[in-house]
Amino acid sequence: MATITVAKVGSKRKAASSGGSKTLKNSLGKKSSVTANKNSHITRWLLKSEPDSRFENGVDMKFSFDDLKSSPDQITQWDGVRNFQARNLMRDCMKVGHLGFFYHSNCKNPGIAGIVKVDVKYVRDLKRFISLSELKSYHEKHKTNDGPLKNMRLFTNRRLSVQPVTDEEYEFILSIEDQEPKKK
Repeated sequence: MATITVAKVGSKRKAASSGGSKTLKNSLGKKSSVTANKNSHITRWLLKSEPDSRFENGVDMKFSFDDLKSSPDQITQWDGVRNFQARNLMRDCMKVGHLGFFYHSNCKNPGIAGIVKVDVKYVRDLKRFISLSELKSYHEKHKTNDGPLKNMRLFTNRRLSVQPVTDEEYEFILSIEDQEPKKK
């Protein structure tokens, strides 16, 4: 089974030790509202990947949900994470077996394509692609009526490539995959 590698440093992800917590800092050095406790209750994630070709230092950064499904054993390393906050979340909170959404980012139609299990293994396609614009319309509505997506990090910390997802957010998103896409 593949392992998660962070920041392309070549070191394999180690199991989190017990005890202790720390407050993460965002890319501006400010304290984040996410506290990474090594015994954290976070068990759901949103993992962003770019489905379209984009070259960086001669390397194609493309990796889509279809690429994951065609990988040997439908599993892959999750590397190239450069953001310290995302790296810390992976190192301190993410555990093999946690579930997450595979999110297509930096493309014409961003959104959630499917479900993965950490150690980034294909679980299943969503019944339909759930676009960023649809999620954003729910987020805007939920901000005013205290719905489950009101504080979703996809909208409050957009640039983070690995994001915790609350159980309430996760279940709500799963509940809309059977519905027709919401119109703006």
